[in-house]
Amino acid sequence: MSELSEIVAQFAHAVFAQAAARDAKTANKWVKKYLAAFDALCAHGDSGREALTALFEHRDPAVRIASAAFLLRFAEERATRVLEEESRRQGPTAFRAAQALARWRDGSWDLDPG
Repeated sequence: MSELSEIVAQFAHAVFAQAAARDAKTANKWVKKYLAAFDALCAHGDSGREALTALFEHRDPAVRIASAAFLLRFAEERATRVLEEESRRQGPTAFRAAQALARWRDGSWDLDPG
C-alpha cells in the first residue's frame, strides 16, 4: 500500500469511528485524527487531495460526505455531486451533506484554504 493510500485509509477509519462515537470526547479524538490525515494528504499537494477522492465511492455515507466536504475547492464538480446525492437521503448524514453544500454556496466554507 502506498503512503497516500495509507493516509486515505486513516482518514476513512477516523471519520467512520467519529460517526460511530457515543460521546463527544471520543468523537473529538477521531476528529483530530482525520484532520491530521487531511493535513498529511495536503502536504503532498494536489496528488494527496486527488488520492482522497477515492473515498467519494466509499461504502459508508459519513466517509463519502466528509471526503467530499473537504475537497469542495479542489474537486468542486465531483464533490458537489456526492454531497447533493447524499443530501437527498434521510437522517443525520443527509443533513451534514446539505450543511456542507450550504456553507460552500454561501461562501463560509473553509476546510481547505489551498
